[in-house]
Parts: sequence; C-alpha cells; structure tokens
Amino acid sequence: MSPDAEPPANTIHYRRVIDLSHPIHPEIPRWPGDPPVEFEDAATMARDGFFLRRFSLGEHTGTHLNAPGSFHPGGLSVDAIPAGSLVVPAVVMDVRHRVENDPGYLLTVADIRAWEAEHGPVPPNAAVLLQTGWDAKWDSPGDYLGVSDDGGMTFPGFGLDAAQFLTGQRQIAGIGIDTAGVDGGQDQTFAVNSWALSQPRTVLENLTNLDQLPPVGAVLVVGVLRLLGGSGSPASVLALAP
Repeated sequence: MSPDAEPPANTIHYRRVIDLSHPIHPEIPRWPGDPPVEFEDAATMARDGFFLRRFSLGEHTGTHLNAPGSFHPGGLSVDAIPAGSLVVPAVVMDVRHRVENDPGYLLTVADIRAWEAEHGPVPPNAAVLLQTGWDAKWDSPGDYLGVSDDGGMTFPGFGLDAAQFLTGQRQIAGIGIDTAGVDGGQDQTFAVNSWALSQPRTVLENLTNLDQLPPVGAVLVVGVLRLLGGSGSPASVLALAP
C-alpha cells in the first residue's frame, strides 16, 4: 500500500448489543478505602420544574477503566487515552470451572494455550476478558470482594505470567475481568495492573454479562468520562456481538 493511500475502513457486523456494565448506586461493592458513592438532588420537579442530581464517587467506581497514570507517574490520564483504543475486538476466556474449587484462581499461560488450541491464536489488538462468574455475587459486596475475618480479600484474577505473555507474545490491546480487580484479591501489590498499564494497555474491572459473549467475534465499545488528569473513569462498556 502506498504511504499516501487511505487505510481500509473498519467494518463491524453485529446482531446484539450487550451491556457489560453494572449500574452505579451507593450500595455497590467498593474497594476498601475508596470514596463512597453519593447522590444529592440539585433540582426537583416540584421546586424547579426539572430533575437533576449531583454525584460524588471515586474514579475507579463500579465498572471502570484504569488509566496508566493510576500506577505510573507521567502515564496517560484518562482524558488522553486515544479514542481508537476504546473500540477493540474481544475474546473471552472462561475459567468458571477453575474458580468453583479455587476462588483465588489466577489465569495461567497453560490456560491461554488451552484456549488457543480450541479457538485459535489470541488475535493482536484484542481485549482479553476473563470470565469467572464472580459478577453473580455483585449484590452481596462482602461476598464479591471475598472479605475474610482478618480483612483480606479473595477473588480470581490474571496471573502475572499470563498477563506478560498476552502483552508480550500476543500484543493484545488490554485485559478485563468480572471481578473487583485483574490482580486477584490476594495480591495487594497490584502487579498485573502495574504491568499492563506500563505497556500501556487497557484495564477494565467489574465487568458483567460476559456469559452472553462468544469466545471470539465480539467488539468492545468503552465509554469513559474524559476527566482531566484522571486516574481512570467509571465506564459504560458495550459489546457488539455477532
């Protein structure tokens, strides 16, 4: 192709639009120490003739995207993330059978290779979404976070080796999960988050409805608030599925 030629247009064919985001309200699961979710009426029908609320919440509240600047000084803030990186193909890896007997299960390179043996190589520039089934616990925050008597947390995530394999060997666009964090609840070093965002890659957390997606063939559309200097943003994540 000539360097002056226009690149081919992208075409998306889909039959279903699936919402992968949880509604936000004050009782949703919240990472320990994160700001509470608060709503306050700013205008009412009775007083003003229209309804309007103000809200306050953390940048990593509910279904959200982490920006590189949340772990790396000088990393991109959410307002600077290229728009093109927010529309990407998606693959879904289902580890629910692993999680049944090990709630702290972490995705391995062997899991990825097993998935590829069935579905083909993970395509470059795709988001890899880990389906654990953990979103079924969303309405019970303590269970969702896997909080123990000593204050620790347990839930599934990505192993660091798996994340490094996906970014280095498969050149993916990002990772996402239907739990409170891509690292898994027992890793308080945030090693996977830090690694993925250092590349930089997209990180999505607290997804839902991944059971409605095919292993291959969906396209993600990630809507964020362009918060100037933001470490991340609550996200409206839609999947366009064949």
